[in-house]
Amino acid sequence: MPGKVPGMRQALQGRARMTEVKQSRGRAGLFFQLTKRHLLVFFKNKIRVFYTLMVPVIIFIVYIFFLRSLELSTVVSVLESADIFTDMRTDELNLIINTLVDSWMLAGITALSTYTVSIQTNTIIVCDKENGVNRDFIASPVSSSVLIASYFLFNFIVTFLICFVFVIICLIYLACLGEFMLTFVSFLEIVGVLALTTIVATLFTTFISSFIKHEATLTGLVAIFSTAVGFLMGAYLPFSQLPKWVQDVCMFIPGPYSCAIFRHAFMYVPMDNLYTYALATFDNANELMSSMMSSFGYNLEFFNIEVGTGWQAFAIVAYSAILLVLNVFSGRKLVTVLGSMGKKGRERRKSRRAKRAAARAAAPSVITAAAPSVITDAAPAAEATAPADNAAGQVAAGPADKVPLDSLGPGPEGPGENGQDSKDPDT
Repeated sequence: MPGKVPGMRQALQGRARMTEVKQSRGRAGLFFQLTKRHLLVFFKNKIRVFYTLMVPVIIFIVYIFFLRSLELSTVVSVLESADIFTDMRTDELNLIINTLVDSWMLAGITALSTYTVSIQTNTIIVCDKENGVNRDFIASPVSSSVLIASYFLFNFIVTFLICFVFVIICLIYLACLGEFMLTFVSFLEIVGVLALTTIVATLFTTFISSFIKHEATLTGLVAIFSTAVGFLMGAYLPFSQLPKWVQDVCMFIPGPYSCAIFRHAFMYVPMDNLYTYALATFDNANELMSSMMSSFGYNLEFFNIEVGTGWQAFAIVAYSAILLVLNVFSGRKLVTVLGSMGKKGRERRKSRRAKRAAARAAAPSVITAAAPSVITDAAPAAEATAPADNAAGQVAAGPADKVPLDSLGPGPEGPGENGQDSKDPDT
């Protein structure tokens, strides 16, 4: 018997491990099923997908028709002031400048798109809260942590796919103009930066959206957010052109770092070509490149401390970790919202209350209107039946009048005068 105890313990431990494995597989299955459900709901609405993709495309079109010439003239004026824009090799320099300016703007729009697309994707989360869909999830054996994680993965997938499609559009545009200078390594760097920026954008926008309960509120926030964040992160204009105090404040949000690291990925090859050209035609090429990189937002300054590309990537990772912790605490608030009455439930409850109030208000009027008619109809009937009752009483009482009352004995207690019960005084 003592030899069998270790074997029984091992068997029980094995069963416990198998149970844990099955539970983990069940949670993983629910996680992917919920993510699939969110994706189907989002992509089923073709209008929503179209408008989500059109946000960066519209900014791209505005840049092509209105802002491109302005940016080109700005760069040309900087080069002319440095006496580098000479008549020698003008075609090559023009191509480098056009590629540099287009890559700078497209990188800013791509970085901005990760935030605007992500916050628009959160309409699924807010609609589920407003319509009471999450109440069904909570009623089912679905963990709240699994549900919240599925929302994160759903947001990341949608944002990454839409922004990746926009990156392909940008590369096609550069190829059509003959400005495609990216190498395969640069393309992989762009994809990696896109994934890293999408993570921090998803965590940032989901944290904001966790406090929103109505779709109308989120729609207004998207309009304000999309306009403000483009300037605050330096997507529309060089970050160095903002006031100094605005730059210092904006360095505490992940947007400028995302925009700067995207520009490093897009502009590395054009910058290298410009540096090669400047070395061949200009003595102070290093000073020129330093001023160009600062003016274009290639490098950032955090309280007069230069932040290079490596520190920019580190800042994005650090912000992702901070936002992840904040989302853990805001997820608790999201769970409390999930169990509340949804929009449809509130409407049904209001309709039931209105019906009960109308029924209570109508009941006294119905009784008051019916009472006079009942009394009026009952009076003639009572008068008509009174003579018949008297006649029947006289006929029935004829022989009984000769019987003495004392011989009948005490009878059962019955109603006394005025319809009241006769009772013994002692009782």
